[in-house]
Amino acid sequence: MFLSVFDMFKVGIGPSSSHTIGPMVAAARFLDHLRAQPFAVAGVKATLHGSLAFTGVGHATDRATILGLAGFRADDYDVVKADAEMGRINAEQTVHPAGLASLVFNPKTDLEFNYGPALPGHANGMILKGTDGQGDVITQVTYYSIGGGFVLTADELASGKDANDDLPTAPFPFASAAEMLDMAAQSGKSVAEMKRANERVCQPGVDLDKGIMRIWEVMSACIDRGLVTDGILPGGLNVRRRAKGIHDSLLAERGLNQSPPHTINDWMSTYAMAVNEENAAGGQVVTAPTNGAAGVIPATIRYWLDHVPGATSSKVPDFMLTAAAIGGLIKFRASISGAECGCQAEVGSAAAMAAAGFCAVMGGTPEQVENAAEIALEHHLGMTCDPVRGLVQIPCIERNGLGAIKAVSAASLALRGDGHHLVPLDAAIETMRQTGEDMSEKYKETALGGLAVNVPNC
Repeated sequence: MFLSVFDMFKVGIGPSSSHTIGPMVAAARFLDHLRAQPFAVAGVKATLHGSLAFTGVGHATDRATILGLAGFRADDYDVVKADAEMGRINAEQTVHPAGLASLVFNPKTDLEFNYGPALPGHANGMILKGTDGQGDVITQVTYYSIGGGFVLTADELASGKDANDDLPTAPFPFASAAEMLDMAAQSGKSVAEMKRANERVCQPGVDLDKGIMRIWEVMSACIDRGLVTDGILPGGLNVRRRAKGIHDSLLAERGLNQSPPHTINDWMSTYAMAVNEENAAGGQVVTAPTNGAAGVIPATIRYWLDHVPGATSSKVPDFMLTAAAIGGLIKFRASISGAECGCQAEVGSAAAMAAAGFCAVMGGTPEQVENAAEIALEHHLGMTCDPVRGLVQIPCIERNGLGAIKAVSAASLALRGDGHHLVPLDAAIETMRQTGEDMSEKYKETALGGLAVNVPNC
Protein backbone atom coordinates (compact mmCIF):
# COMPACT_ATOMS: atom_id res chain seq x y z
CA MET A 1 0.00 0.00 0.00
CA PHE A 2 1.50 3.35 -1.01
CA LEU A 3 -0.09 6.78 -0.94
CA SER A 4 2.33 9.63 -1.40
CA VAL A 5 2.52 12.52 1.01
CA PHE A 6 1.88 14.69 -2.05
CA ASP A 7 -1.36 12.82 -2.78
CA MET A 8 -2.53 13.30 0.79
CA PHE A 9 -1.57 16.99 0.88
CA LYS A 10 -2.56 18.69 -2.37
CA VAL A 11 -2.71 22.41 -3.15
CA GLY A 12 -6.20 23.31 -4.27
CA ILE A 13 -9.10 25.72 -3.83
CA GLY A 14 -12.04 25.98 -1.46
CA PRO A 15 -14.55 25.26 -0.29
CA SER A 16 -14.45 21.45 -0.66
CA SER A 17 -11.95 18.84 -1.78
CA SER A 18 -14.64 16.31 -2.73
CA HIS A 19 -17.20 18.79 -4.07
CA THR A 20 -14.95 21.45 -5.63
CA ILE A 21 -11.51 20.02 -6.37
CA GLY A 22 -12.81 16.51 -7.21
CA PRO A 23 -15.31 17.66 -9.88
CA MET A 24 -12.66 19.91 -11.41
CA VAL A 25 -10.25 16.95 -11.55
CA ALA A 26 -13.00 14.77 -13.06
CA ALA A 27 -13.68 17.39 -15.72
CA ALA A 28 -9.98 17.53 -16.62
CA ARG A 29 -9.92 13.74 -16.95
CA PHE A 30 -13.00 13.86 -19.17
CA LEU A 31 -11.34 16.40 -21.44
CA ASP A 32 -8.42 13.99 -21.82
CA HIS A 33 -10.96 11.28 -22.65
CA LEU A 34 -12.47 13.48 -25.37
CA ARG A 35 -9.06 14.32 -26.82
CA ALA A 36 -8.35 10.60 -27.21
CA GLN A 37 -11.53 9.86 -29.20
CA PRO A 38 -11.39 9.25 -32.97
CA PHE A 39 -14.60 11.23 -33.49
CA ALA A 40 -15.38 14.91 -33.07
CA VAL A 41 -17.40 16.13 -30.12
CA ALA A 42 -19.54 19.24 -30.46
CA GLY A 43 -20.76 19.80 -26.91
CA VAL A 44 -20.57 18.64 -23.28
CA LYS A 45 -23.09 18.02 -20.52
CA ALA A 46 -22.81 17.17 -16.82
CA THR A 47 -25.10 15.54 -14.27
CA LEU A 48 -24.38 15.71 -10.54
CA HIS A 49 -25.73 12.97 -8.28
CA GLY A 50 -26.03 12.20 -4.57
CA SER A 51 -24.19 14.55 -2.25
CA LEU A 52 -22.75 16.45 -5.22
CA ALA A 53 -26.32 17.43 -6.07
CA PHE A 54 -27.69 18.03 -2.57
CA THR A 55 -24.89 20.35 -1.41
CA GLY A 56 -23.41 21.18 -4.78
CA VAL A 57 -24.37 24.84 -4.94
CA GLY A 58 -23.10 25.53 -1.42
CA HIS A 59 -19.83 23.79 -2.27
CA ALA A 60 -19.48 25.53 -5.68
CA THR A 61 -19.63 22.15 -7.43
CA ASP A 62 -21.43 23.67 -10.40
CA ARG A 63 -18.79 26.38 -10.83
CA ALA A 64 -15.94 23.86 -10.39
CA THR A 65 -17.42 21.51 -12.99
CA ILE A 66 -17.96 24.31 -15.50
CA LEU A 67 -14.46 25.73 -15.05
CA GLY A 68 -12.99 22.23 -15.19
CA LEU A 69 -14.67 21.65 -18.54
CA ALA A 70 -13.16 24.96 -19.65
CA GLY A 71 -9.69 23.65 -18.79
CA PHE A 72 -9.08 25.19 -15.35
CA ARG A 73 -7.12 23.21 -12.76
CA ALA A 74 -7.21 23.45 -8.97
CA ASP A 75 -3.43 23.43 -8.46
CA ASP A 76 -2.83 26.63 -10.46
CA TYR A 77 -6.23 28.27 -10.10
CA ASP A 78 -6.46 32.00 -10.90
CA VAL A 79 -9.65 33.47 -9.46
CA VAL A 80 -9.55 36.61 -11.63
CA LYS A 81 -9.27 34.58 -14.84
CA ALA A 82 -11.91 32.15 -13.56
CA ASP A 83 -14.42 34.93 -12.86
CA ALA A 84 -13.87 36.39 -16.33
CA GLU A 85 -14.26 32.97 -17.97
CA MET A 86 -17.48 32.25 -16.07
CA GLY A 87 -18.91 35.50 -17.38
CA ARG A 88 -17.95 34.61 -20.94
CA ILE A 89 -19.33 31.06 -20.67
CA ASN A 90 -22.69 32.33 -19.37
CA ALA A 91 -22.87 34.86 -22.18
CA GLU A 92 -21.65 32.72 -25.09
CA GLN A 93 -22.70 29.24 -23.84
CA THR A 94 -19.47 27.58 -24.97
CA VAL A 95 -16.27 26.29 -23.40
CA HIS A 96 -12.87 26.38 -25.10
CA PRO A 97 -10.58 23.75 -23.56
CA ALA A 98 -7.09 23.43 -25.02
CA GLY A 99 -6.71 20.73 -27.67
CA LEU A 100 -10.41 20.57 -28.50
CA ALA A 101 -12.75 22.54 -30.69
CA SER A 102 -15.11 25.03 -29.09
CA LEU A 103 -17.77 22.99 -27.27
CA VAL A 104 -21.42 23.94 -26.77
CA PHE A 105 -22.23 24.22 -23.08
CA ASN A 106 -25.15 26.13 -21.60
CA PRO A 107 -24.77 26.23 -17.80
CA LYS A 108 -28.53 26.57 -17.34
CA THR A 109 -29.48 23.47 -19.33
CA ASP A 110 -26.35 21.34 -19.69
CA LEU A 111 -25.54 21.10 -15.97
CA GLU A 112 -28.15 19.05 -14.10
CA PHE A 113 -28.59 18.44 -10.37
CA ASN A 114 -30.13 14.99 -9.96
CA TYR A 115 -31.71 14.75 -6.51
CA GLY A 116 -32.72 11.11 -6.86
CA PRO A 117 -30.83 8.17 -5.34
CA ALA A 118 -27.04 8.36 -5.42
CA LEU A 119 -25.15 6.45 -8.08
CA PRO A 120 -24.18 2.94 -6.89
CA GLY A 121 -20.44 3.43 -6.50
CA HIS A 122 -20.23 6.34 -4.05
CA ALA A 123 -22.26 9.18 -2.59
CA ASN A 124 -20.33 11.69 -4.74
CA GLY A 125 -21.10 10.71 -8.33
CA MET A 126 -21.17 12.65 -11.58
CA ILE A 127 -21.69 11.75 -15.23
CA LEU A 128 -19.94 13.76 -17.92
CA LYS A 129 -21.15 13.45 -21.51
CA GLY A 130 -19.95 14.42 -24.94
CA THR A 131 -22.54 15.24 -27.61
CA ASP A 132 -22.64 15.49 -31.40
CA GLY A 133 -23.89 18.40 -33.47
CA GLN A 134 -27.51 17.41 -32.86
CA GLY A 135 -27.05 17.29 -29.09
CA ASP A 136 -27.14 13.48 -28.87
CA VAL A 137 -24.81 11.82 -26.37
CA ILE A 138 -22.03 9.92 -28.14
CA THR A 139 -19.71 9.25 -25.18
CA GLN A 140 -20.00 9.45 -21.41
CA VAL A 141 -17.98 8.58 -18.32
CA THR A 142 -19.12 8.21 -14.71
CA TYR A 143 -16.76 9.64 -12.10
CA TYR A 144 -16.74 9.37 -8.33
CA SER A 145 -15.14 11.99 -6.10
CA ILE A 146 -14.13 9.77 -3.20
CA GLY A 147 -12.78 12.42 -0.81
CA GLY A 148 -9.66 14.54 -0.49
CA GLY A 149 -9.72 15.45 -4.20
CA PHE A 150 -9.26 11.81 -5.26
CA VAL A 151 -11.30 10.79 -8.32
CA LEU A 152 -12.03 7.37 -9.84
CA THR A 153 -14.06 6.35 -12.86
CA ALA A 154 -16.81 3.80 -12.33
CA ASP A 155 -14.62 1.18 -14.03
CA GLU A 156 -11.65 1.97 -11.80
CA LEU A 157 -13.79 1.79 -8.70
CA ALA A 158 -15.31 -1.53 -9.76
CA SER A 159 -11.93 -3.07 -10.61
CA GLY A 160 -10.39 -2.17 -7.26
CA LYS A 161 -7.13 -1.36 -9.08
CA ASP A 162 -5.13 1.38 -7.43
CA ALA A 163 -3.30 4.00 -9.50
CA ASN A 164 -0.11 3.12 -7.63
CA ASP A 165 -0.30 -0.63 -8.28
CA ASP A 166 2.44 -0.41 -10.91
CA LEU A 167 4.91 1.46 -8.69
CA PRO A 168 7.95 -0.32 -7.22
CA THR A 169 7.26 -2.20 -3.99
CA ALA A 170 7.73 0.06 -0.98
CA PRO A 171 10.31 -1.20 1.54
CA PHE A 172 7.79 -0.76 4.38
CA PRO A 173 4.42 -1.71 2.84
CA PHE A 174 2.36 -1.52 6.03
CA ALA A 175 -1.38 -1.79 5.37
CA SER A 176 -2.45 -1.53 9.01
CA ALA A 177 -1.28 0.18 12.17
CA ALA A 178 -0.31 -3.21 13.60
CA GLU A 179 1.97 -3.87 10.61
CA MET A 180 3.37 -0.35 10.93
CA LEU A 181 4.35 -0.99 14.55
CA ASP A 182 5.82 -4.41 13.74
CA MET A 183 7.95 -2.96 10.93
CA ALA A 184 9.08 -0.10 13.16
CA ALA A 185 10.13 -2.55 15.87
CA GLN A 186 12.01 -4.79 13.43
CA SER A 187 13.76 -1.93 11.61
CA GLY A 188 14.33 0.41 14.53
CA LYS A 189 12.96 3.24 12.40
CA SER A 190 10.37 5.87 13.23
CA VAL A 191 7.09 6.15 11.31
CA ALA A 192 8.48 9.17 9.47
CA GLU A 193 11.67 7.31 8.53
CA MET A 194 9.70 4.38 7.11
CA LYS A 195 7.40 6.73 5.19
CA ARG A 196 10.42 8.61 3.87
CA ALA A 197 11.99 5.36 2.64
CA ASN A 198 8.74 4.43 0.87
CA GLU A 199 8.55 7.83 -0.83
CA ARG A 200 12.13 7.63 -2.08
CA VAL A 201 11.65 4.20 -3.64
CA CYS A 202 8.23 4.86 -5.17
CA GLN A 203 9.02 8.42 -6.28
CA PRO A 204 12.73 8.48 -7.18
CA GLY A 205 14.10 11.85 -8.14
CA VAL A 206 11.59 13.84 -6.10
CA ASP A 207 13.13 16.37 -3.72
CA LEU A 208 11.05 15.19 -0.80
CA ASP A 209 11.86 17.74 1.88
CA LYS A 210 11.69 20.66 -0.56
CA GLY A 211 8.29 19.51 -1.78
CA ILE A 212 6.97 19.06 1.74
CA MET A 213 8.19 22.48 2.81
CA ARG A 214 6.45 23.96 -0.22
CA ILE A 215 3.21 22.37 1.02
CA TRP A 216 3.81 23.83 4.49
CA GLU A 217 4.50 27.27 2.97
CA VAL A 218 1.08 27.20 1.28
CA MET A 219 -0.56 26.08 4.54
CA SER A 220 1.24 28.79 6.52
CA ALA A 221 0.39 31.49 3.98
CA CYS A 222 -3.25 30.44 4.21
CA ILE A 223 -3.16 30.93 7.99
CA ASP A 224 -1.53 34.34 7.57
CA ARG A 225 -4.17 35.52 5.05
CA GLY A 226 -6.97 34.37 7.29
CA LEU A 227 -5.52 36.18 10.30
CA VAL A 228 -5.59 39.58 8.57
CA THR A 229 -8.81 39.31 6.58
CA ASP A 230 -12.24 40.17 7.92
CA GLY A 231 -15.69 40.63 6.41
CA ILE A 232 -18.61 38.38 5.56
CA LEU A 233 -18.18 34.95 3.98
CA PRO A 234 -20.03 34.25 0.72
CA GLY A 235 -23.05 31.98 0.43
CA GLY A 236 -25.91 33.88 2.03
CA LEU A 237 -25.57 32.87 5.69
CA ASN A 238 -23.86 36.18 6.48
CA VAL A 239 -21.26 34.38 8.58
CA ARG A 240 -18.70 36.89 9.82
CA ARG A 241 -15.02 36.04 9.69
CA ARG A 242 -13.76 35.78 13.28
CA ALA A 243 -10.13 34.67 13.08
CA LYS A 244 -8.74 38.18 12.62
CA GLY A 245 -10.65 39.62 15.58
CA ILE A 246 -9.66 36.77 17.88
CA HIS A 247 -6.04 36.99 16.76
CA ASP A 248 -5.95 40.75 17.27
CA SER A 249 -7.28 40.37 20.81
CA LEU A 250 -4.76 37.61 21.57
CA LEU A 251 -1.91 39.80 20.35
CA ALA A 252 -3.16 42.68 22.52
CA GLU A 253 -3.17 40.43 25.58
CA ARG A 254 0.40 39.22 25.01
CA GLY A 255 2.82 40.47 27.61
CA LEU A 256 0.12 41.48 30.07
CA ASN A 257 0.49 38.22 32.01
CA GLN A 258 -3.24 38.26 32.61
CA SER A 259 -4.38 35.52 30.26
CA PRO A 260 -5.45 32.22 31.84
CA PRO A 261 -3.59 29.08 30.72
CA HIS A 262 -6.50 27.83 28.63
CA THR A 263 -6.02 30.82 26.29
CA ILE A 264 -3.58 28.65 24.36
CA ASN A 265 -6.66 26.86 23.01
CA ASP A 266 -7.77 30.15 21.47
CA TRP A 267 -4.47 30.40 19.60
CA MET A 268 -4.93 26.91 18.16
CA SER A 269 -8.54 27.62 17.27
CA THR A 270 -7.83 30.91 15.54
CA TYR A 271 -5.08 29.35 13.39
CA ALA A 272 -7.50 26.63 12.28
CA MET A 273 -10.39 29.05 11.79
CA ALA A 274 -8.18 31.29 9.66
CA VAL A 275 -7.60 28.40 7.25
CA ASN A 276 -11.21 27.35 7.09
CA GLU A 277 -12.47 30.88 6.61
CA GLU A 278 -10.11 31.14 3.64
CA ASN A 279 -11.46 27.79 2.43
CA ALA A 280 -15.08 28.94 2.79
CA ALA A 281 -14.22 32.03 0.74
CA GLY A 282 -12.85 29.87 -2.09
CA GLY A 283 -9.21 30.65 -1.37
CA GLN A 284 -6.10 28.52 -1.87
CA VAL A 285 -5.80 25.75 0.71
CA VAL A 286 -4.15 22.34 1.08
CA THR A 287 -6.23 19.19 1.43
CA ALA A 288 -5.28 17.82 4.85
CA PRO A 289 -6.72 15.30 4.19
CA THR A 290 -9.74 17.25 2.86
CA ASN A 291 -10.71 20.90 2.46
CA GLY A 292 -13.43 20.65 5.10
CA ALA A 293 -10.74 19.57 7.58
CA ALA A 294 -7.93 21.68 6.10
CA GLY A 295 -7.31 23.75 9.24
CA VAL A 296 -6.48 21.05 11.79
CA ILE A 297 -2.97 20.06 10.68
CA PRO A 298 -1.73 23.59 9.79
CA ALA A 299 -3.03 24.90 13.13
CA THR A 300 -1.24 22.13 15.02
CA ILE A 301 2.03 22.77 13.19
CA ARG A 302 1.77 26.55 13.74
CA TYR A 303 1.02 25.98 17.42
CA TRP A 304 4.07 23.74 17.70
CA LEU A 305 6.40 26.14 15.87
CA ASP A 306 5.24 29.34 17.58
CA HIS A 307 4.39 28.17 21.09
CA VAL A 308 6.42 25.05 21.95
CA PRO A 309 10.02 25.62 23.13
CA GLY A 310 12.60 23.87 20.97
CA ALA A 311 10.38 23.50 17.92
CA THR A 312 12.16 23.88 14.58
CA SER A 313 10.88 24.07 11.02
CA SER A 314 13.46 21.45 10.00
CA LYS A 315 11.20 18.87 11.65
CA VAL A 316 8.10 19.84 9.63
CA PRO A 317 8.78 17.08 7.06
CA ASP A 318 8.78 14.48 9.86
CA PHE A 319 5.43 15.83 11.08
CA MET A 320 3.92 15.70 7.60
CA LEU A 321 5.32 12.27 6.74
CA THR A 322 3.99 10.81 9.98
CA ALA A 323 0.60 12.42 9.45
CA ALA A 324 0.46 11.15 5.85
CA ALA A 325 1.23 7.60 7.00
CA ILE A 326 -1.74 7.67 9.38
CA GLY A 327 -3.97 9.35 6.81
CA GLY A 328 -3.14 6.66 4.28
CA LEU A 329 -4.20 3.93 6.70
CA ILE A 330 -7.51 5.66 7.38
CA LYS A 331 -8.20 6.26 3.69
CA PHE A 332 -7.53 2.68 2.63
CA ARG A 333 -9.15 0.97 5.60
CA ALA A 334 -12.15 3.29 5.97
CA SER A 335 -12.71 6.71 4.38
CA ILE A 336 -11.76 10.39 4.49
CA SER A 337 -15.04 11.42 2.80
CA GLY A 338 -17.75 13.23 4.73
CA ALA A 339 -20.28 12.10 2.14
CA GLU A 340 -19.35 8.50 2.88
CA CYS A 341 -18.76 8.42 6.65
CA GLY A 342 -19.69 11.83 8.06
CA CYS A 343 -17.34 14.37 9.62
CA GLN A 344 -15.63 11.68 11.69
CA ALA A 345 -13.92 10.82 8.38
CA GLU A 346 -12.80 14.41 7.78
CA VAL A 347 -12.05 16.33 10.99
CA GLY A 348 -11.66 13.02 12.85
CA SER A 349 -9.06 11.81 10.36
CA ALA A 350 -7.30 15.18 10.36
CA ALA A 351 -7.12 15.18 14.16
CA ALA A 352 -5.66 11.66 14.18
CA MET A 353 -3.07 12.68 11.58
CA ALA A 354 -2.20 15.89 13.45
CA ALA A 355 -1.94 14.06 16.79
CA ALA A 356 0.45 11.53 15.25
CA GLY A 357 2.60 14.21 13.63
CA PHE A 358 2.74 16.32 16.78
CA CYS A 359 3.58 13.32 18.92
CA ALA A 360 6.38 12.38 16.52
CA VAL A 361 8.10 15.79 16.55
CA MET A 362 7.75 15.91 20.34
CA GLY A 363 9.93 12.79 20.51
CA GLY A 364 7.24 10.12 20.67
CA THR A 365 7.98 6.50 19.91
CA PRO A 366 6.06 4.69 17.13
CA GLU A 367 3.87 3.16 19.84
CA GLN A 368 3.07 6.58 21.28
CA VAL A 369 2.41 7.97 17.78
CA GLU A 370 -0.09 5.18 17.12
CA ASN A 371 -1.67 5.80 20.52
CA ALA A 372 -1.99 9.54 19.84
CA ALA A 373 -3.75 8.90 16.52
CA GLU A 374 -6.09 6.40 18.15
CA ILE A 375 -7.08 8.75 20.97
CA ALA A 376 -7.85 11.58 18.55
CA LEU A 377 -9.87 9.40 16.18
CA GLU A 378 -11.75 7.59 18.96
CA HIS A 379 -13.09 10.85 20.31
CA HIS A 380 -14.46 11.94 16.95
CA LEU A 381 -16.35 8.69 16.29
CA GLY A 382 -19.95 9.23 15.28
CA MET A 383 -19.51 12.87 14.27
CA THR A 384 -21.99 13.81 11.57
CA CYS A 385 -21.51 16.03 8.52
CA ASP A 386 -24.46 18.44 8.54
CA PRO A 387 -23.33 21.73 6.96
CA VAL A 388 -25.91 24.50 7.25
CA ARG A 389 -27.23 25.36 3.78
CA GLY A 390 -24.58 23.04 2.34
CA LEU A 391 -21.84 25.59 3.01
CA VAL A 392 -18.50 24.66 4.53
CA GLN A 393 -19.00 27.22 7.30
CA ILE A 394 -21.27 26.05 10.13
CA PRO A 395 -20.19 23.93 11.98
CA CYS A 396 -17.08 23.29 9.91
CA ILE A 397 -14.96 26.35 10.71
CA GLU A 398 -15.12 26.07 14.51
CA ARG A 399 -14.97 22.28 14.30
CA ASN A 400 -11.46 22.52 12.85
CA GLY A 401 -10.36 24.56 15.84
CA LEU A 402 -11.68 21.94 18.25
CA GLY A 403 -10.05 19.24 16.10
CA ALA A 404 -6.64 20.88 16.55
CA ILE A 405 -7.17 21.16 20.31
CA LYS A 406 -8.12 17.48 20.49
CA ALA A 407 -5.08 16.54 18.40
CA VAL A 408 -2.66 18.27 20.77
CA SER A 409 -4.46 16.87 23.82
CA ALA A 410 -4.38 13.34 22.36
CA ALA A 411 -0.65 13.59 21.65
CA SER A 412 0.03 14.95 25.12
CA LEU A 413 -1.84 12.06 26.73
CA ALA A 414 0.03 9.54 24.58
CA LEU A 415 3.38 11.09 25.50
CA ARG A 416 2.50 10.67 29.18
CA GLY A 417 2.28 6.90 28.63
CA ASP A 418 4.55 4.26 27.19
CA GLY A 419 2.44 3.47 24.12
CA HIS A 420 0.56 0.54 25.61
CA HIS A 421 -3.22 0.97 25.47
CA LEU A 422 -6.38 -1.08 25.18
CA VAL A 423 -7.96 0.10 21.89
CA PRO A 424 -5.64 -0.22 18.85
CA LEU A 425 -5.77 2.36 16.07
CA ASP A 426 -6.91 -0.33 13.64
CA ALA A 427 -10.00 -0.95 15.82
CA ALA A 428 -10.82 2.76 15.91
CA ILE A 429 -10.51 2.98 12.12
CA GLU A 430 -12.73 -0.05 11.61
CA THR A 431 -15.27 1.34 14.07
CA MET A 432 -15.31 4.59 12.10
CA ARG A 433 -15.96 2.66 8.90
CA GLN A 434 -18.81 0.66 10.45
CA THR A 435 -20.32 3.77 12.02
CA GLY A 436 -20.25 5.55 8.68
CA GLU A 437 -21.87 2.58 7.00
CA ASP A 438 -24.70 2.62 9.56
CA MET A 439 -25.09 6.40 9.61
CA SER A 440 -28.24 7.85 8.06
CA GLU A 441 -27.63 9.52 4.70
CA LYS A 442 -29.07 12.78 6.02
CA TYR A 443 -26.02 13.11 8.27
CA LYS A 444 -23.49 12.55 5.47
CA GLU A 445 -22.95 15.88 3.68
CA THR A 446 -26.44 16.10 2.21
CA ALA A 447 -27.61 19.05 4.39
CA LEU A 448 -30.83 17.09 5.03
CA GLY A 449 -30.41 16.61 8.79
CA GLY A 450 -28.82 17.87 12.00
CA LEU A 451 -27.80 21.52 12.21
CA ALA A 452 -28.59 21.92 8.53
CA VAL A 453 -32.33 21.70 9.24
CA ASN A 454 -32.48 22.94 12.83
CA VAL A 455 -30.82 26.35 12.55
CA PRO A 456 -33.56 29.03 12.20
CA ASN A 457 -33.90 30.90 8.91
CA CYS A 458 -31.54 28.56 7.06
